[in-house]
Amino acid sequence: MSLARCIYSVVVPSCLRGIKQSYSRNCIKTCVTKTRCFSSKVVINLNSATSSMYIAEERGSPYAPDYRVFFKDESGPISPLHDIPLWVDRTQRIVNMVVEVPRWSNAKMEISLSEQLNPIKQDVKKGALRFVCNVFPHHGYIWNYGALPQTWENPHHVDPSTQARGDNDPIDVLEIGERVAGRGDVVPVKILGVLALIDEGETDWKLIAIDTRDPNASRLDDIADVETHFPGLLRATVEWFRLYKVPDGKPINKFAFDGEAKGKEFAYKVVDEVSLHFVDVYYYDNAW
Repeated sequence: MSLARCIYSVVVPSCLRGIKQSYSRNCIKTCVTKTRCFSSKVVINLNSATSSMYIAEERGSPYAPDYRVFFKDESGPISPLHDIPLWVDRTQRIVNMVVEVPRWSNAKMEISLSEQLNPIKQDVKKGALRFVCNVFPHHGYIWNYGALPQTWENPHHVDPSTQARGDNDPIDVLEIGERVAGRGDVVPVKILGVLALIDEGETDWKLIAIDTRDPNASRLDDIADVETHFPGLLRATVEWFRLYKVPDGKPINKFAFDGEAKGKEFAYKVVDEVSLHFVDVYYYDNAW
C-alpha cells in the first residue's frame, strides 16, 4: 500500500471537521493495513442522495466464524463506522443506515468495533454464533435492521431519560420499508421515531425509519403516521424485542416509557447525542 493511500484511509472524515475545528490529538495513526483480497461476490450500493458508491464484499463462509463483510468506495477499503457519513442531508434530517440484518433473516450480524476496517460479522456469545429464534408469529427480524455510522451509545454515560448507560454500540435502526434489503446496503433513511429498549440494564435505542426511496416514504412524517399506514407494526416491534431472548432462557426485555415510541423530534435529539459521543469519546479515545 502506498503512503498516499495509507493517509487517505485514515484521514478525518469531512463531516467531523465541521464539529471539531481543532484537534488536540494526532488523527493519523501508523498504517499497518495490508492489501486485502476480497471474494468475488460484490454488492454495489448507489446512494442517489449523495452520489456515493459503496461496495460490500463478503469474505469467508456465511454463518461461520470467519465470515466478514468489508466495505469499499471508489478509493479503496473503508470503515462503515468511520468513513460513511452519518448525514445524507442534514437540513432534511436524512441519515445513512448500514444494513446488518435483512428482514426475515435470523443470523445476528453486527459491525465489529474491535476489528480493523470494522467489517460486519456474526455475533458470538459463549463461543457460539448467535441466531435469533422465531417467536410466533414472527420469522426472524421483522424489519431491515442496521446501524447509523459515526454514532456510539456511550457506556460511561447515564442517559437522563432512561436512567441507564449506553450499550457500547452504534445506534440501531429499524427500517420499515417494503424492500428486503441486502446485508451491507447503505440506505438513506428518514427517521420517524425511537423506542428505548433497556437490554440487560443498558440503554439500547431503536430508531424507527424508512428508506427515502420507498413508495410510502412521502406518506410518513412522524411516529403517528406509522400506526396509521402500518397498523400493528409498532405493537409487533415492542412484542418482538420483549420476547426475542426468552427462547434462550433470558427474561423478558423491558422498555423505558412503558414501551411508548417517541416521535421524530425526540429521536433527532438522541441521534445528535450519540453522534457527539462518537466524536468526543469513541473517535478520539478508542479509534485512534
